[in-house]
Amino acid sequence: MPQADQDTSIRLQKILATAGVGSRRGCEDLIFRGRVTVNGKVAKLGDKVDPATAEIHVDGSRIVTDTKLVYLAMNKPRGVVSTMDDEKGRTELADFLGTFEQRIFHVGRLDADSEGLLLLTNDGALAHKLMHPSYGIAKTYLAEVAGPLPRNVGRRLLGGIELEDGPAKVDAFKLIDAIGKTAQIELVLHEGRKHIVRRMMDEVGHPVSRLIRTAVGPIRLGDMRPGGFRRLSNAEVGALFKAVGD
Repeated sequence: MPQADQDTSIRLQKILATAGVGSRRGCEDLIFRGRVTVNGKVAKLGDKVDPATAEIHVDGSRIVTDTKLVYLAMNKPRGVVSTMDDEKGRTELADFLGTFEQRIFHVGRLDADSEGLLLLTNDGALAHKLMHPSYGIAKTYLAEVAGPLPRNVGRRLLGGIELEDGPAKVDAFKLIDAIGKTAQIELVLHEGRKHIVRRMMDEVGHPVSRLIRTAVGPIRLGDMRPGGFRRLSNAEVGALFKAVGD
């Protein structure tokens, strides 16, 4: 007779405490006050769940309790290709990340000449939503472009310009600095087409000489050194889930 599957359920307050939500006693209080849901239902004290499969929310924010899931932010340096295994032997992401027990992959990509924030994970469902155009995840870029910049450039980018593969526009535009023949601008857009920022700036006559992605949705690059990476906090992971409606 086959052996029954081992029960992997654990008391909810212990799972929440392990995930960094608070102390065991504090998590019990959250449950008691009805601020915790499991798979869409308000949890009760004494509930036991499987941390690998349960969808747990506290005050509406998703809490990741599967310890096998990895969420990273990396500052990709210029000249590094966005792949974990480059067949041409070029400098790749794996050269900076070292060895992880789990197989992680990058969420979207930055071209080799661009730098800045790149998210990596082994959570395929979340990665798919973050990359899918229908979820409209905004990305913020700092670009160094040829100047001087006429006043109408921002209006043109906000209003939309025609590229060879269809119209494109930015969600926000800001002039950060202008020194002689160079200008620094900040662009926010949810477009994911290849080289979209460079192609838009070429179209308006101000080619990009340096491009840094500073944010993906609620996650910011901050002061990470080039080639550095860090694990996202529980709050940051929760913010990503919220951004895609989970």
